[in-house]
Amino acid sequence: MSEIKRIETGQRMSQAVIHNGTVYLAGQVGQPGTSVTEQTKDVLAQVDRLLTEAGTDKTRILTAQVWMADMGDFAEMNAVWDAWVAPGHAPARATGESALATPDYKVEIIVVAAL
Repeated sequence: MSEIKRIETGQRMSQAVIHNGTVYLAGQVGQPGTSVTEQTKDVLAQVDRLLTEAGTDKTRILTAQVWMADMGDFAEMNAVWDAWVAPGHAPARATGESALATPDYKVEIIVVAAL
């Protein structure tokens, strides 16, 4: 049986789970009440930090799911995303609109990466 490693585990969830050479991140959100740009920067910084702790990096992201409270903010989020993604290493990605955990959240990103 292969080992399962959990990072930043709490009562409800772990921020990252590693199994069989794959890293699964929980949905990451930014500072509530700030702009889409700031929240996206916060989220991507958290993704970088968690991937580093797991022993990998953004060039190894396989898929990303981006949830937005308002698709009207799509271009603003993409401006930050496009500057962050490593050239030649864009993951498969889907973006959708959804009510997030609180109205103060504008962006939530979930990624799966290879070790």
